[in-house]
Amino acid sequence: MNTTPKWWQKAVIYEVYPRSFQDSDGDGIGDIPGLISRLDYIKSLGVDAIWLGPVFKSPQDDNGYDISDYQDIDPLFGSLADMKRLLDEANARGLKIIVDMVLNHTSDEHPWFMEAKKDRTNPKHDWYVWRDGTPDCPPNDMLSTFGGSAWQWCEDCQQFYFHQYSVKQPDLNWDNPEVRHALYDMMNWWADNGAGGFRLDVIDSVAKVPDEKITAEGPNLHKYIKEMSAAVLKGRDLVTVGECWSATPETAQLWSNPDGSELSMVFQFEHICLDQDGPFKWDLKKLPMADLKRVMRRWQTELTGKGWNSLFWENHDLPRIVSRWGDGSEKAATMLATVLFGMQGTPYIFQGQEIGMTNVKYELEDYRDIEIRNMAAERLADGYSLESVMESIHAKGRDNARTPMQWNAGENAGFTTGKPWIKVNPNYTTLNVEAQEKDPNSVLNYYRYLVQLRKEQDVIRDGDYTEIMPDWDNIFAYSRDDGNKKLTVLANFSGETVEYPAWTVDTAGEPILCNYGSWPEEGLLRPWEAVMYLK
Repeated sequence: MNTTPKWWQKAVIYEVYPRSFQDSDGDGIGDIPGLISRLDYIKSLGVDAIWLGPVFKSPQDDNGYDISDYQDIDPLFGSLADMKRLLDEANARGLKIIVDMVLNHTSDEHPWFMEAKKDRTNPKHDWYVWRDGTPDCPPNDMLSTFGGSAWQWCEDCQQFYFHQYSVKQPDLNWDNPEVRHALYDMMNWWADNGAGGFRLDVIDSVAKVPDEKITAEGPNLHKYIKEMSAAVLKGRDLVTVGECWSATPETAQLWSNPDGSELSMVFQFEHICLDQDGPFKWDLKKLPMADLKRVMRRWQTELTGKGWNSLFWENHDLPRIVSRWGDGSEKAATMLATVLFGMQGTPYIFQGQEIGMTNVKYELEDYRDIEIRNMAAERLADGYSLESVMESIHAKGRDNARTPMQWNAGENAGFTTGKPWIKVNPNYTTLNVEAQEKDPNSVLNYYRYLVQLRKEQDVIRDGDYTEIMPDWDNIFAYSRDDGNKKLTVLANFSGETVEYPAWTVDTAGEPILCNYGSWPEEGLLRPWEAVMYLK
């Protein structure tokens, strides 16, 4: 049992994607003043911190993940004064602001890169990753995550620079200590100004070795993370979340070592990749329940006492879970929430998830995401049918999570008085915060109860995890036991009524939660039903 828990081990974190949360000035883009106006709503959820998506100055080639100034705010979202007011207002409400920090790359419009590309003798040149070659012959055949070569020819330097993502996102050279310490100084500046922590974008890629085609878990990675922790985190009560697509339970024990030498927790994606057919997320297959249970069990059991995990079903890069693994219904939304919130780790709620916001089915021209547009162009050129491309986008496109927050049934869902930067989901007239506030049985109020339950029951933080009925296709069941209390979770992952042998589940004790208005019959789970027992 963890006898000295950190605050974030019992916390719930709410992610805000600023562009789509609340617009205050009618330009159709969410902004910091808009977020400030909704802080009381976020506080009412019972959460402890806000993961704030990127608001730094940026050309917006990748929706703000291409930063041109780490210590200024993009005018799209407001001003530096607005940001400082947000930090003050949130802290006054007991809400920490976790700043989304991109340390792997910058924008090609960042002053560092503008200097670096002037010539090979420039002091900033070695702050990025350069290789010799000729315009028609890149250093190797590495591909960018967003499509095309990972190498871009620079005429001024007569060299290639490396970019794992957009061509406008050159990778920083972390092997240069000047780069690392400039980043540490910037992070300390934000902490001094009230930031409660950092979500570190693709942090497992910073120690890349492109000559050996290594983009994640490079040989110096954990050395650099330990150095960063000592330079920024030591003596501060900050939470740090590492986005680590490459993480395994073994490496997560390094990332989130309880001794605090690296980060607070990892944000890993093994479970999220289970419904793709092969290496590309756009190739779809049905979620294999046995694999989902196996992966979740592995992360629950292998990190106990050795590390800490983030719990999530969706974020700004992922489709809406109620559409992805459910049928879009309120029951599916609350079932999925129940399964996640009963586990060990720190749960994340992505804006709109708490009301069951769903995927959208737009025409290709209505999407704004660079990844979607590049994929569509490449696949159509390769002979894929438009129908298959759209099926993939409707299922997995990042813009599913980026449609405006649905506040009410008014114009543009209460998000903006102008034209939204991306279309609002048409179901906002019935699916919105205002309607659910009035319904005690809504998805919104169910989430509020789950957040409260996690804070009241230490067994959720500390209890050992045991899977129940591992071979059942439609039932996800497990228990948590800390020696004092035992929590049992049963969930039907299907739209059909499912019978199960009641003797396989120890449901002795009090039923404390059910997403139906009545308790289930023993040995029977209704469509998308979830129930918790405590003894």
